Amino acid sequence: MDPELEAFIPFLPYMDMNDPVAARKDFAERAAATPAPDTSRMDVEDRTVSADTGADVAVRVYRPHRAQGAVVWLHGGGGVFGDLDTEHPWAARIADLSGAVVISVGYRLAPEHPFPAALDDAYAALAWTDERADEFGIDPARIAVGGHSAGANLAAAVCLRARDERGPAICFQLLNQPGLDDRQESWSARNFTSTPWFDRDKLAAAWRHYLGSRPATPYAAPARAADLSGLPPAYIATAEFCPNRDEGIAYALRLMQAGVSVELHQWPGTFHGSQAILSADVSQRQNVELGAALRRALAE
Repeated sequence: MDPELEAFIPFLPYMDMNDPVAARKDFAERAAATPAPDTSRMDVEDRTVSADTGADVAVRVYRPHRAQGAVVWLHGGGGVFGDLDTEHPWAARIADLSGAVVISVGYRLAPEHPFPAALDDAYAALAWTDERADEFGIDPARIAVGGHSAGANLAAAVCLRARDERGPAICFQLLNQPGLDDRQESWSARNFTSTPWFDRDKLAAAWRHYLGSRPATPYAAPARAADLSGLPPAYIATAEFCPNRDEGIAYALRLMQAGVSVELHQWPGTFHGSQAILSADVSQRQNVELGAALRRALAE
C-alpha cells in the first residue's frame, strides 16, 4: 500500500451497501462537508433531460472557458448512491483538468430503479449532449463518455449500446476502476475480501441491487459482451487493491484484441476510490492523468 494512502485507512467511513438509504445519507453528509471546488474558470448550470422512457434526468453542465469537446460523466457509488451534488467536486475537477465541457448525469439509482434505468438515463444524456453540440460550442465528433466505478460500467455500456443502435458517435471512453463483470470470478474479485473502502461483499451487494431480478446482459455487465469490435478508443485505469482490478485489465486486453486502441494504467499501491485522498502524491498524479487523457482524446 502506498504509505501516504495507508495513513488514511483508519479514518475511512464504512459504507453499508445492504442499506442503500443509510449509505446515501452518510455519503451525502460527508460530501457536503468537503470544501467546495473552484469553479471560477467555468460556467456551471443545472439542466433537465427528457428521456424517451418518460423519465426526467437531471444533469449539471460544467463549461470551462474556451472548452474543447465534451464528456458525459457518470458518477460512482455502486449504482446505489451518489448524485449531482456528491459528484460536484469530481466533475468540476475533471472539467478543470481536461478543459472539456462535462455533462454530469444524475441517473436513477438501484434498488428502487434497477437495470436498465441508469443506462437509459445515461444514454439519454449522451443523445441530449449530441443534439446540443452547437449550443455548447463543441464539435459533435468530439464527445466522450466516462466515469468512475459503477459510472465506468455505465460508460462502457453506453458505448456498446451506441454501437449496436447506431446512436450518437462517441470518440473516446474513459473507464476509471470500472466494475464490468457481475460473475466475480477474477482473482481480485475472489480474493480482495477486506480491501479498503470497497471489497468483495460490497461488490456483490451492489450487483444484487443493480440487477434486481433480471439476468445480467452485456449492457448490464459489459464484460459479458462477446464482440468488442467497433468501440471507441479507451483509457482504462485500475487500482492495485481493488476487487474490480482484474476485470478492468481483462476488458482492456479484449478491447485491444478486437482492434480497439487502449491505454491501460495500473496504479500501484492504490485502492478503490483512493484518488479522493487529494493530499497523496499518487492521487494527484491519477487525477491529472485522467484529465490529460481526456484532453488528448478531445484535441485530436
